[in-house]
Amino acid sequence: MSNSQTQVSPGLWALAWRRLRADKVAMISMTVVVVFLLTILASFTGVVAADWSDEVGVNYAPPGFVGADSAAAHPNAPLAKEEALPENPLDPLADVIRELRAQSGSSAPVVVNDYGIPDPLAKEMAEIRHDLAKAGVKTVAVRQATLPFGADKWGHDIVKKTIKGAETSIVVGLVAALLATVLGTLFGALSGYYGKWVDDFFNWFYSIFTSVPYLLLILSVAAVLQKKGVLTIVLILGLTGWTGAYRLIRAEYIKHKSREYVMAADAIGASHWRKMFSHIFPNISHVALVQMSILVVGFIKSEVILSFLGFGVPVGVVSWGSMLNEAQNELILGKWWQLVAASIGMAVLVTAFSLFTDALRDALDPKLK
Repeated sequence: MSNSQTQVSPGLWALAWRRLRADKVAMISMTVVVVFLLTILASFTGVVAADWSDEVGVNYAPPGFVGADSAAAHPNAPLAKEEALPENPLDPLADVIRELRAQSGSSAPVVVNDYGIPDPLAKEMAEIRHDLAKAGVKTVAVRQATLPFGADKWGHDIVKKTIKGAETSIVVGLVAALLATVLGTLFGALSGYYGKWVDDFFNWFYSIFTSVPYLLLILSVAAVLQKKGVLTIVLILGLTGWTGAYRLIRAEYIKHKSREYVMAADAIGASHWRKMFSHIFPNISHVALVQMSILVVGFIKSEVILSFLGFGVPVGVVSWGSMLNEAQNELILGKWWQLVAASIGMAVLVTAFSLFTDALRDALDPKLK
């Protein structure tokens, strides 16, 4: 009796993983994608960027490596001396106040606020802040003149805002791609397996969606809905982006439905649903997976375009598209850091995801050995 162990041939996924590990570009790209996914998971759970909306910096605070801009950091810096204040010819009490001060003979210094205006309540406000601090009430923190990568016009930290924007854009891309892939797979399976009038109906339906340019189609649907929100964007992209997956899955079902293993399943009395999704689909699942990864990249860019044009996320929700929308006005003032941050984040993710998708498609191709 032989003690040699029977060698089992590796399956499709084992071979695909072996090819991926041998591809350095694929592994680096996958690592970048995983880092982005872990970051948005931490953002969604509130571990990071939960306080992205706090006004921690002055308006348009420059990045720390650029240095503080005195005009931006202190746009309303107080004047050094009260005498330097311009005389207001429209103030009828200016002379009276000057005489009262002279008569009182008070030598107490005049406290001015951030706008260079004398503040008679400065002492009382300081006492109130002190009492609030003792009671444990959170008061407004002093805004920073610089931040690691700058601030927007409200003083929001650009780094945290970019992370929160990545959460919105990536979640929209993933969920919309999943919805489109599920619809494309279902429609393609029914069309390719049954054929005849079912195939004719879905082909007619497919022709309607592909006859209109895709970008024009999603803009038209967004304009008709007139309701901004993440769920709305997911439905717009998912319900209009299933055509590519449908075309590929339909062709695979037409090819596989006449294979021997499907005929054997029919001989033992398997139902149509079981033959479609228990026998055929596992053999073509790699096609749906690759198509979904391609759609994620396309839908992230589509969300950015929609939000940039004002059809995307509502006010109060940040995404890469809304950041680019704000940045176009900031560029006029020479404030480039929000544009650079959103562009770098989107470019790195889209490039890494595209390279990983190409490597995954090659790894799952049974013709490559």
